[in-house]
Amino acid sequence: MSQDAFASMAKQLLEADEGELRPHEKKVLEKILKRLAISRYIEKDYQEQSTFGQRVADRVAEVGGSWTFIIGFFVFIFLWISINTFILLDRAYDAYPFILLNLALSLLAAVQAPIILMSQNRQAARDRLAAEHDYEVNLKAEIEIAALHEKLDQILANELAILCRQIKHELQGEGRS
Repeated sequence: MSQDAFASMAKQLLEADEGELRPHEKKVLEKILKRLAISRYIEKDYQEQSTFGQRVADRVAEVGGSWTFIIGFFVFIFLWISINTFILLDRAYDAYPFILLNLALSLLAAVQAPIILMSQNRQAARDRLAAEHDYEVNLKAEIEIAALHEKLDQILANELAILCRQIKHELQGEGRS
């Protein structure tokens, strides 16, 4: 791609000098000049870049934020309290005030909270990536539409010029008769 073609396209379509363009705008113009597609499947790209730990964090956040987990968690607590209070009576391994259960719940909260925050940060990064991609696709569509408008205007101007010449020619022919 020639630098002149790039600068010309930037000036013509975005009404900006090449130096004023943001990286996304430059990327879109380069792809237009090379006639390459801009759209891609962001989620696939993002998953391929994620590490095992990041995928685990996403899965833990997904499970921890589900009704299945909440209901299962309440069932577990109910069973724990019932077994230690009513079934085992004198042989309870965690009698009231359920210190072992409190320890387990505290440990769960201490581990689950940072994992969920990591997953939320990844989701925010994924959303930013998707927004940048949407911007690029929309910019390309806008540029392509503007180029089509220019082509249509040029065709109309040519047709109008031809029509004017024909009318002028007909009027000159009538004036001679």
